[in-house]
Amino acid sequence: MTIDRKSGFCDSTSTFHSKREPMSLPPNQHLDVPSFISSQPHRGKTAFVDAVTGRRLGFSELWLGVERVASCVYALGVRKGNVVIIISPNSILFPIVSLSVMSLGAVITTANPINTPGEISNQIGDSRPVLAFTTRQLVSKLTNSNLPVVLMDENRVASSGGGGRANIVGSLEEMMETEPSESRVKQRVNQDDVAALLYSSGTTGKSKGVMLTHRNLIALVQAYRARFGLEKRTVCTIPMCHIFSFGGFATSLIALGWTIVVLPKFEMDQLLSAVEIHRPSHLSLVPPILVAMVNGAEEINSKYDLSSLQTVVVGGAPLSREVTEKFVERYSNVRVLQGYGLTETAAIVASMFTKEETERYGSSGLLAPNVEGKIVDPDTGRVLGVDRTGELWLRSPTVMKGYFKNEEATASTIDSEGWLKTGDLCYIDSEGFVFVVDRLKELIKCNGYQVAPAELEALLLAHPEIADAAVIPIPEMKAGQYPMAYIVRTAGSNLSESEIMSFVAKQVSPYKRIRKVTFLASIPKNPSGKILRRELIKLTTSKL
Repeated sequence: MTIDRKSGFCDSTSTFHSKREPMSLPPNQHLDVPSFISSQPHRGKTAFVDAVTGRRLGFSELWLGVERVASCVYALGVRKGNVVIIISPNSILFPIVSLSVMSLGAVITTANPINTPGEISNQIGDSRPVLAFTTRQLVSKLTNSNLPVVLMDENRVASSGGGGRANIVGSLEEMMETEPSESRVKQRVNQDDVAALLYSSGTTGKSKGVMLTHRNLIALVQAYRARFGLEKRTVCTIPMCHIFSFGGFATSLIALGWTIVVLPKFEMDQLLSAVEIHRPSHLSLVPPILVAMVNGAEEINSKYDLSSLQTVVVGGAPLSREVTEKFVERYSNVRVLQGYGLTETAAIVASMFTKEETERYGSSGLLAPNVEGKIVDPDTGRVLGVDRTGELWLRSPTVMKGYFKNEEATASTIDSEGWLKTGDLCYIDSEGFVFVVDRLKELIKCNGYQVAPAELEALLLAHPEIADAAVIPIPEMKAGQYPMAYIVRTAGSNLSESEIMSFVAKQVSPYKRIRKVTFLASIPKNPSGKILRRELIKLTTSKL
């Protein structure tokens, strides 16, 4: 088998191979990801800092907390294979919850705190958790579930009561001070066991649970080790419920001894103040934040000292060449490392390591260590070569086990040889750089979140005065994309744009809201009834 050293392409197998040094993975099958992380050598002292309160969590305190919370969760009846849901803004305690649950061989599922009660109820209905961790402010989103709830707020609560109609069974802070029980029976966890269940719209639209195993997350830790050094400092502003943040701040960077300054949510002034006060060398951001920093560069540079910053890692959505060039021009000491990944690959596919690689604007970098790629013509199924655009297929140790309780979706996404079909149109150039051209799948990326057009269309069609509907993305400088609706009204209806937007807004998270409505006589469809979205996108862009 001859592999071209420049591109990583092998002619005989039509496969692109990573040009990175292969990463070593532990051979011990009976290993859980928290044990693997805690065994990694580093000289770090402080693991997490709360940017608002200043509270600090050392590594020894973190691991003692994980052990104690695991013991308390076990005492509440949680066993290997059970699912535990966490609904919380970013917090220095979030990783204690996720690591303690995974250490038991139980499965952590994360819900976005800005999701509506209905959306959270859908996730609970699918994942069937036996316990929930949340905050006082968010507990009302769980009132219809009757789930036992542990409150994560710093102010302690009595063991029961104090949460309205919710079934409060304890306080995380009290758990962190409870000596571990001697009676706990440790169940053997295998690397192939599911560790986390993160919800993604996948390649077909409806939200599905992505099953990530202990092996997937251990491989992710090793991929971070290959890319970043030990004991650095960063600020976390991306929601920990999202794989980009969960895999980095709540998992991998702990193994590298990093100090992570945590912001409960994104606010530009808070983020920049945290950079000035805590002097991080690294930031992980999504493109809309980068755009805002470009647009406000003059004021930001005059108001804040960002001189500690060396690297900004960007993921979650594509970043244009124009924005990258402007950012580097206005923050000349900072290099922008782009990356590309999916929830289904634990957020790792391709990335940039060096300053030279960052100059390949528009690219997402080289395939990550141990990752193989194929470019497949979506129409003919023919495997293509260098500089040819097609659907990217991937095989790597971070590829998910499958979609939870959804064998059909799993079979249509991962083939019998373990190749994951990304649904993204890409090409890999003669030097092995990956370029994401377009989405074969029809998801809309708004502020780094995935919005499934099918979900919004179903909601719109529930309105009595809407005869037909199609949702497409419209480009927007800050958010990347927003959902826009084409509507066919029922005969005699005078339904307005604002009424439609309000109807949707009441039922969905802010990032899913319709921002523009256009009325049509009919929605263009193919003979089988599939919406011809590309025609609508062309129609929209011709008017912009």
